Amino acid sequence: MPMPGRRLASVAVRHEGQVYLFDCGEGTQVPYKELHVGLRALRVVMVTHLHADHCLGLPGLLMLRAQMPDPGPLRIVGPPGLARFVDHVRRDLSMYINYELVFHEWSASTGPEAHRDELVRVVWRPLDHTTFCLGYRLEEHDRPGRFDAAAAEALEVPRGPLWGALQRGETVQTPAGEEVTPQQVLGPPRRGRRVAFVTDTRETPAIGALCEGVDLAFLESMFLEEHVDEARAKKHMTASQAARAAAEARAARLVLVHLSPRYEARDLDRFAAEAGTHHPAVQVARDGEVIALPLPDAAEAVVPPLETH
Repeated sequence: MPMPGRRLASVAVRHEGQVYLFDCGEGTQVPYKELHVGLRALRVVMVTHLHADHCLGLPGLLMLRAQMPDPGPLRIVGPPGLARFVDHVRRDLSMYINYELVFHEWSASTGPEAHRDELVRVVWRPLDHTTFCLGYRLEEHDRPGRFDAAAAEALEVPRGPLWGALQRGETVQTPAGEEVTPQQVLGPPRRGRRVAFVTDTRETPAIGALCEGVDLAFLESMFLEEHVDEARAKKHMTASQAARAAAEARAARLVLVHLSPRYEARDLDRFAAEAGTHHPAVQVARDGEVIALPLPDAAEAVVPPLETH
């Protein structure tokens, strides 16, 4: 529930000038604006489920985005009934929206992919909560393999635009008329970054599938271990359960989200401590925090880091 100084669940992934938003709890537009995440850059909103603390911020965010001229279409993905919910609010409030809303709802026949564009793909899986709920995994597309300058020179490809074309995966022709393919000068593809967002669920195999090998996992940890029975009854997880799931899935970093409002600021260290006994890289999410995620081969890369807010 929204509390003074404590906002609801929402994580923005900012990548190459585009924004991918996980969940939109009540009032999300306020920190979104405060943090200058970028309304025009917002490309996709991914809703986990139709509980108020995860979707009631959509009307405010949509209306805020409508205040700019020609903001471009917005894709909204999530559970069945999401389009109906937004449509009813729009009609009942006579909301002014000056851009296209494109909905994609999960069904048994939609397959594992929730979204794909030139930058990322997003997959989804049903979780185990008191209502139908989805978890998400965002994957940056693989990048071309490392460029072998010595091989290019040996093939008499001159430095300059032709090297750039090869690195983009294009076949080129040398001044002597010889054809050179990317496979001749590039190493194996290098994987992109991976982020998982899993909230409002009890332990389920779907968590492992979504978090397998990710660089950063946002997992719900509604309760401390002393309230494990309540967590089980309400289909939520404890910090320890979330950390064990992340460790088993070999997630590199874990961020604990969606803590019960019964706990106060002084309790946050207990969440980190309980989770830290199961996972080596744990932190508790803080309102407005920005996390930069470098490439797996960051030591050799010049690509800006992916950011989450």
